[in-house]
Amino acid sequence: MIYLDAAATAPARREVLEEMWPLLTSVFGNPSSHHAIGEAAAAELARARAGVADLLGCRPAEVVFTSGGTEANNLALKGMALAAPRGRHIVTSAIEHPAVLETLAYLRDFHGFRLTVMPVSATGRITPEALEAALEVGTTLCTVMYANNEVGTLQDIAALSDVCRRAGVPFHSDAVQAAGWLPLDVDALGVSALSISGHKLGTPKGIGLLYLRSGTPCEPVLHGGGQERGRRSGTENVAGAVGVARALELAQRALPAAAALASAARDSFIGTVLADVPEAVLTGDAHHRLPNLASFCFPGVSGESVLLELDRRGVVCSSGSACAAGSSEPSAVLLALGIDAETASSAVRFSWTQDTTPGDLEEAARAVADAVRAARSLGATQAVGSSMKA
Repeated sequence: MIYLDAAATAPARREVLEEMWPLLTSVFGNPSSHHAIGEAAAAELARARAGVADLLGCRPAEVVFTSGGTEANNLALKGMALAAPRGRHIVTSAIEHPAVLETLAYLRDFHGFRLTVMPVSATGRITPEALEAALEVGTTLCTVMYANNEVGTLQDIAALSDVCRRAGVPFHSDAVQAAGWLPLDVDALGVSALSISGHKLGTPKGIGLLYLRSGTPCEPVLHGGGQERGRRSGTENVAGAVGVARALELAQRALPAAAALASAARDSFIGTVLADVPEAVLTGDAHHRLPNLASFCFPGVSGESVLLELDRRGVVCSSGSACAAGSSEPSAVLLALGIDAETASSAVRFSWTQDTTPGDLEEAARAVADAVRAARSLGATQAVGSSMKA
């Protein structure tokens, strides 16, 4: 099997699980408990927080552990907006993850915020000029994702955050897909808040984190015992925190060599698919894109059919965001790029980890043409059968 659905979730890394194991067995205490085993857990939590801070270039107190990227996005957006609503106006892009767009819809519907949703180019990019035009006097905050989870397009976060800094507007970025592939120095990026999810990096599901710049007002979303300096109540997932710190270290320390290798393999993969399937359309920006993601539309054939045919050939991938699983609607991201609904329904996304080999990608690329031909043939056969019944 060749697993190419890492944008949905990555397999847990052995090194991460080994780092977590003692926190699940011997050092299992509640870090708020004042006894030896609790204090040992607290020390491990502090170590994990310091490790993450070192990788992000921030202070340990600016790291908030959460249950994942969705909670990190909710805490950042609800917390920042409700703590300092200013003019109750929020700016975002049309291709954000549902964890951002649904949170903003909540703020609109239940707290009276106005939303400006910026359109994107045909490749999914936003310009600093467009953002500057969208801001208002008293804009509450702006949120733009670092890397898109469906098409892989990257945004120039440093340039966008600079626009907001000059306007005095807090800037948040969903970096869930970027973590492990792109630089995460929060000062260089200029962000007020940054969301990361562990299971995209090789931890078990259920752990993430939010970087929250000191001095940024933020109301808690979860209330209770006041853990995480009052910003996120609930007994801390110490094993998860240790795991995400280790996974982030393994991924970020391997850059830029791993990203360069993946980019070369990605370009070869894309070239092979486009050569073998002439009608295929690459989605997203051809140059400003994640090293580990390639997404195509195959007009005239169902994306789900291609997925099934690839699965039969031992290649596991997806038709888009796993968070939209079960939806029969075309991807909102692809529609925002100007792709028509019928073509959008033919989309297939391939994404991989730092451990995926160029050989795996070469084999998968060769399987794509066969899968598309088989899906097209099956679709033609079904169409003939339907017409005969009619």
